[in-house]
Amino acid sequence: MLTANTRTGKRISLGYQYNKETLLVLRKREEFICPVCGEEVTLKLGEHRIYHFAHQRKGNCREVYERETEYHMNGKLQLYQWLIGQGIRAILEYYDSDIQQRPDIMFEYNGNKYALEYQCSPIPEDQFINRTKNYYHYGYIPLWIAGNKLIKSKRKNIYTLSCFTSFFLQKNMDHQFFIPSYCPEHRLLHFTGPLLTLSPNNAYADNLTSSIDEVPIKALFEPNLTTKMSAGHWNREMEKINFNCFLHPTPQQKQFLQEIYRNNLNLFLLPPEIGLPVSHSSLLSTPSTIWQTYLFLDVLLTKTPGEYIPLFEFEKSFVRRVRKKDIIIRKIPQFEQINPFIVVKEYILQLESLGIISRHGDTAIQLTTNLMIPRSNQEKEELKRNFLQKNRTFLLK
Repeated sequence: MLTANTRTGKRISLGYQYNKETLLVLRKREEFICPVCGEEVTLKLGEHRIYHFAHQRKGNCREVYERETEYHMNGKLQLYQWLIGQGIRAILEYYDSDIQQRPDIMFEYNGNKYALEYQCSPIPEDQFINRTKNYYHYGYIPLWIAGNKLIKSKRKNIYTLSCFTSFFLQKNMDHQFFIPSYCPEHRLLHFTGPLLTLSPNNAYADNLTSSIDEVPIKALFEPNLTTKMSAGHWNREMEKINFNCFLHPTPQQKQFLQEIYRNNLNLFLLPPEIGLPVSHSSLLSTPSTIWQTYLFLDVLLTKTPGEYIPLFEFEKSFVRRVRKKDIIIRKIPQFEQINPFIVVKEYILQLESLGIISRHGDTAIQLTTNLMIPRSNQEKEELKRNFLQKNRTFLLK
């Protein structure tokens, strides 16, 4: 930890970069106590680690279980200095006794009060959720920044999006989801996004990197993410996901495969308009091929061109599939207020841009043309080729 109180109640923050001589004098003159538990702590001034306060080995402080690494302490110290360097009112390791929580940094920006948590190691899901909800309840906006070592890249543009890493998701004004992370070793802020669900544990994304010495605080909330993506690249990744679903299906995916076969459909012979990316796809852990196929089966398959379809039919299908757990919604506490049906609305917009449907007000659509179901691999490749020639990129905003 980087802050402590003296016995006389003075708060000492190592975020102010005292020189060693000053701290040696302070250590000789003062006794230090933890602002959380009131136990005595020791000011460590070694040569190989960042200066910090440490509890006694047999201390009972609730913070003890979170043994801080050098990586974590350096990261939050650099983030704190980055904020105050821009004139932001910030407090390092601010302990709020009302909620009995101590964010790494509390700061105020644009009239809002933020609790910044720099998390470098996994913590239990319920602890993450409870902290987040508690912050909201007491008027803070929680801002979780991951230690960059937690962000795992599998290959170009493909990242692991586990249940834990999804808790770090943020959303910008363009409705793009991204994960902010920080590497203190290279002083780099990373923005992984826009994130688009490929499978329960994988997402498609770019990685935007900026030196913390050059980036303004605004970029923390509105990073300059791309608004377009290659349709060909997305299509190739979806084909890999579909092939893996066929070879190693989860219980949910087995049900999906059985249902499409009962409807005389083949996972590898679906229309190219099924499996499209949408901005809010991170709200779901279900791959787009699966939930969009369910919408096709439930709503579009039996309709004819020119027919009007109430939006309620799509909503009814979506709600039923969620209830049956055919479609799985991610548990992300900071986005609980967002109705996940928004992914369906975004898919409808994609279909409209492709000329498949036209919207009539906010309550109905009209089917312009049927989705073509290929009857052979050759026909599938031809449909895909035509689709990609007409649609080289997808708009992601």
